[in-house]
Amino acid sequence: MNKQKIYTFEDHLKESLTDKKFKKDWQESNLEYQLSRKIIELRLKNKFSQSELAQKAETTQAIISKIESMSANPSIKTLKKIFKALNTNIEINFSI
Repeated sequence: MNKQKIYTFEDHLKESLTDKKFKKDWQESNLEYQLSRKIIELRLKNKFSQSELAQKAETTQAIISKIESMSANPSIKTLKKIFKALNTNIEINFSI
């Protein structure tokens, strides 16, 4: 039986992180990635469309889309509204 290894995202990421520029860019975008991932996860858990979340958070679907695609820099005020609409709190931690 021929067992082929499946090339996963984790495999690709590990390989890509050996490139210094990619690693730097990845590290610099980690906050946006984690934020985007969490909003998508909670939106789907709550069974909201982007439009429904936007309405509950008093913003637009376009803003939700931009945040989820990491192409927006939302204010703390906007994030608080989004997380409130998702029935959770936002917590910010700083590490040195």
